[in-house]
Amino acid sequence: MEPWSRVIPTVHCDAEGGVSLTASALKNVRKALDVPERELKRWRRIFDANAKVVDGEKYLDPESFVNAIAPSGDLTKIGRAQFGILFRVADTSRRGLVSWDDFTVFETLLKRPDADYWIAFQYFDVDHDGYITYDEFKSVFTANVGPDALPFDFDCDWVKLYLGKKNGTHVLGYNEFTQLMKGLQEERVRQAFKYLDADQDGFIRPEEFKRIILEIAGHKLSQAVIERLPTLCTLSPGQKISYSEVIAFHNVIRQTDMVERIIREATAKSKDGRIDQSDFLNHSASSSRYSLFTPMEASIIFHFAGRGDGNRRLALIDFAQLLDPRWKAPHEEQEPQAALPKASFLQGFMHSTYNFVLGGMAGAFGATIVYPIDLVKTRMQNQRSTVVGQLLYKNSMDCARKIFRNEGFLGFYRGLGPQLIGVAPEKAIKLTVNDLIRGRATDPETGRIKLHWELIAGGMAGGCQVVFTNPLEIVKIRLQVQGEAAKVEGAVPKGAIHIIRQLGILGLYKGASACLLRDIPFSAIYFPAYWHLKKDLFNEGYNGKQLSFLETLAAAGVAGMPAAYLTTPADVVKTRLQVEARQGQTNYKGLRDAFVKIYKEEGFRALFKGGPARVLRSSPQFGFTLLGYETLKTYLPYPWDAKPPKVETALTSRPDEMSKIRARNALKILLDVHGDFGRRAASPGVQAVLSSPRLSSQRDK
Repeated sequence: MEPWSRVIPTVHCDAEGGVSLTASALKNVRKALDVPERELKRWRRIFDANAKVVDGEKYLDPESFVNAIAPSGDLTKIGRAQFGILFRVADTSRRGLVSWDDFTVFETLLKRPDADYWIAFQYFDVDHDGYITYDEFKSVFTANVGPDALPFDFDCDWVKLYLGKKNGTHVLGYNEFTQLMKGLQEERVRQAFKYLDADQDGFIRPEEFKRIILEIAGHKLSQAVIERLPTLCTLSPGQKISYSEVIAFHNVIRQTDMVERIIREATAKSKDGRIDQSDFLNHSASSSRYSLFTPMEASIIFHFAGRGDGNRRLALIDFAQLLDPRWKAPHEEQEPQAALPKASFLQGFMHSTYNFVLGGMAGAFGATIVYPIDLVKTRMQNQRSTVVGQLLYKNSMDCARKIFRNEGFLGFYRGLGPQLIGVAPEKAIKLTVNDLIRGRATDPETGRIKLHWELIAGGMAGGCQVVFTNPLEIVKIRLQVQGEAAKVEGAVPKGAIHIIRQLGILGLYKGASACLLRDIPFSAIYFPAYWHLKKDLFNEGYNGKQLSFLETLAAAGVAGMPAAYLTTPADVVKTRLQVEARQGQTNYKGLRDAFVKIYKEEGFRALFKGGPARVLRSSPQFGFTLLGYETLKTYLPYPWDAKPPKVETALTSRPDEMSKIRARNALKILLDVHGDFGRRAASPGVQAVLSSPRLSSQRDK
């Protein structure tokens, strides 16, 4: 037995629509629904934050009650004032105030799994006998739609099919009521069309179609779609709208959530981020057991999304005006952006400076974490099998042990100073150039960039960084290998300044060709791999998903593995060219000479010396660098950044508490009766308390 079936008999409703529970009944309700103590404390915080003191006690008036229960940042067109209709449900004493006990009862009832339909049923069940009579249904309906609404025939066969008979009176139980409300809109559309089709030729005028939709679904459509509702007549000749088109449009609105899911999935899988009607129908058929949408419905979707041109391929952003009821054209946005610098050059310079600073900070963070691995990698790459005597290191682990034993813990950070000084401009320019080229080559509507532009952006970023990388690394490498030289030859270690003076300006760029050969393909592999891992593997951006720290770190780390290992030969050659050869070691004249001599003297495997250590160093270094870079951009955003347009709907927004969702859904069910449902009841001068004719006659007596 369901928990609610055990406690419903203890719920008492008064003749004016209030709900009351005895103390024991409320305890049973909480126990049946397993309301935890922390939930009660959260309700108490909400109540106290919004309550007002009346006669020494805290209460919620209609305004503060709405503040307490209305969803924050709701992406619908339901006005906050309309939530006031639920005040009638919570105000059990009918004194215009909701006490703490009343609020607890209301929140507890909202935890019911079918709270949305139950509240709607209670609203129609005026005398609260557990059934809705024909008179109750008619009186509540007419009281909320207003005298100017399209008429509804309550004696139609459709109503009679739902309302059975009990003791000679038409009644509707709760379960039957839920089904009636689900199909009510379609019957309203049918009756409204029949009423407006005066000559019964199967067509109505565009303005009549707009009137129908505004009454039953106006709160589900953006103003842009509402203004273009009459243009539906252009889909067929005659400048009129058929019943089939009205029903098709209504089906699209009823299935908006499914429409959005199909569009998001189809555009995500599309190569260019755009889809046409065929793509939409194909994806609809492949993602469901049966076809969800007809060709007419697809043409209607693309007609309104394409602003009358339903034949072109559309991006996700084009569908925003149909999917988001609060959508506004870009020039109509009310929230002004921070004042932008007027000169485009100044804009670009400031944004590049911002990226440069953040990139330098992130690069220093990543380099410090993995520097010991980089030291081991350099020592291994510089070790030559042709040197007279025994090899210093058997493998990377042996190298790490001997560094720690012979040079201490600080030996792992030999040369870190120049690394940190140079890593800022090195990583900064790489990240800045990559972001700059990607930004220029990205389609602003789809957010897509072609693969060849991804490769160009990464390659250019890698090439530009060599200006800083080569001097940095030649000094760093010579400092790193001094430790082993000091142990073998008894040499006195020299500082970075001595090395720079010894090399000179031109000497600082020794091995630059090998550095270019390493960094250009590395970045060309790394950046596209990183972005595709985020998007294709971790689904970043899909339905508004934002990656966690671990997901970002994993994407950045995995992308660095193939990029690091495949470019190891160029890194080996660069290291050999930049390290000062000791007595007995081979001298290299240049890039080609180094490749040939290493291959002849040490074999092909020598070109991949230090490859595992390079992977272990580069992969986490770029992982932490990119993680730091994106984290800094999140917490220190660029103040004048023009954010790309996004389609934000209920599917992508952060979910509210379930109680607020059910309160909102209860209003949606009532709004299916009429778009002004709740507004009339909440308006000044309109009697909010509804009563059945039977109760009214008893009061008159």
